[in-house]
Amino acid sequence: MNVRNATPDDRSLLLQLVEEFEAGLPPLPYPGDTPEEDWERLSARMRDGLVLIADDDGNAVGFADAHFEPGYAFVHDVYVREEARRRGVGTALLARIADEVRARGLKQIELRVETRNSVAIRFYERLGFAEGAKIMWVAVETLRTVKTEAGESVGAVHVQSDDPQAVERVVGEYLPRLKRGATATVEGGRGWTAVRLDSFDRDVLRKLGIELSYRFAVTVVLAAEEGAVVRFVIHDQGRMVDEYLSVPEYYGPLPPGDALALRANPTVVARLTGAEPARVRAVARTAEIPGELPPALDLYAQIAELMGLQP
Repeated sequence: MNVRNATPDDRSLLLQLVEEFEAGLPPLPYPGDTPEEDWERLSARMRDGLVLIADDDGNAVGFADAHFEPGYAFVHDVYVREEARRRGVGTALLARIADEVRARGLKQIELRVETRNSVAIRFYERLGFAEGAKIMWVAVETLRTVKTEAGESVGAVHVQSDDPQAVERVVGEYLPRLKRGATATVEGGRGWTAVRLDSFDRDVLRKLGIELSYRFAVTVVLAAEEGAVVRFVIHDQGRMVDEYLSVPEYYGPLPPGDALALRANPTVVARLTGAEPARVRAVARTAEIPGELPPALDLYAQIAELMGLQP
């Protein structure tokens, strides 16, 4: 086997190898380069960088290309045809690149490999490559920090009590301590009494839910926030026993354990509200973006209905 420098006469051969290489990669979410653009890139690397072809008895079996920066070489592609793999072709291509790196007085070789390409990763690791950084991507439409203007937030503390007058007395005692000037409306219902702040405040609702839970045992703070996500927090005798957020990382990245903790616990919800566990699992789902779930106000009403609350 021979590794040689590519020349302009190799245009057809190189474009064929590039086409084969790209056919085996995961599909791009945007249009790839045309053959003309591929050739323009390869021609520039022949002049300023390095383009190699591996030949075996006159048959091309692979190629590699790289460019040089101060201190290091960056390898763009290493491709070996299926029938020639596990015969040292990839190693030979990288060895030639390493020779050029040394000749230029450089110290390091870098490259990029798809996370899903476990075979290539193991190959590079056997040669001594180690992970030094992660290349991450996101579709603009799913970038969670890109938000439209926040929508309306609505919600209430639902108290497991048939005595709205008793709930109103406790609200009147504690609400001024939580937020000066805050007012609320208390609405009786079947098995539950709803307390709605006249001006929505997520933190005050949550604190009020804790205080009311000390007096009435079970409370559910249920809210649709910013017209985008739905949250509920259940307290039992002042202790939080479950919290759900329909898009766990809507407000920012979370450690994996914290994101998992924001999924609904059907057993707890069923025990404290009487909801059917199967319906809790079906309705109170989580997603990576709001668009993967029903509209927030619809989901809010569905969760209220399955728990027997007034939405």
